[in-house]
Amino acid sequence: MFKFPEPLLDAAYCSDELRVYSLSLGHVPLIDHNPRRGEKKLFSPHEAQRYKERTQAERTNGRLKDDFGGRHIRVRGHAKVMSHLMFGVLALSTDQLMRLLT
Repeated sequence: MFKFPEPLLDAAYCSDELRVYSLSLGHVPLIDHNPRRGEKKLFSPHEAQRYKERTQAERTNGRLKDDFGGRHIRVRGHAKVMSHLMFGVLALSTDQLMRLLT
């Protein structure tokens, strides 16, 4: 059976209406709970791990766009765009390795 991806939303999207709508589409919503009125609802352990993995990927994509030229590509053609993005991924990987060593 095809499994729909789960939407990953931060606490600004915490509402029962969005959660119910997401469930009606067959998704498993991972919406961080905002404790506006009361206690914070925690994720179950497997949902917390999934949320953590997704946010790590989003941080990596954000750094690639913001710090390593992924937002403004000024070349045309699939091969040129891919090479520019891969140079950004290489620079990002090198930066992460340098952070680990220091």
